[in-house]
Amino acid sequence: MEQSEVVEALGALAHHTRIEVFGLLVRAGPEGLAAGLVSDELDMSASTLSFHLKELKHAGLVSAERIGRSQVYRANYGAMSELLTFLTDDCCNGAPECAPLLRKASR
Repeated sequence: MEQSEVVEALGALAHHTRIEVFGLLVRAGPEGLAAGLVSDELDMSASTLSFHLKELKHAGLVSAERIGRSQVYRANYGAMSELLTFLTDDCCNGAPECAPLLRKASR
């Protein structure tokens, strides 16, 4: 992951609503969630949700697929993993304090 992509991803996540949306999609698993379910779960208007999903999608952290009449959103686990790897790469110059971080990021 290039530094510019990292900055974009972190910028997209730098909002409490987008962190909530992204976290919900991560927990939903690879099946993702329809936009309406995300809206209901987070008690958020469709227009507000759409704005935040657009930002996450633009940063490559989520993908969208139309299934029937629903737009289904999924967390991009590959991008999330790349971001974590970038942030923990050469963590603490290999100091043992970083070992737990590196093990979690590699899962």
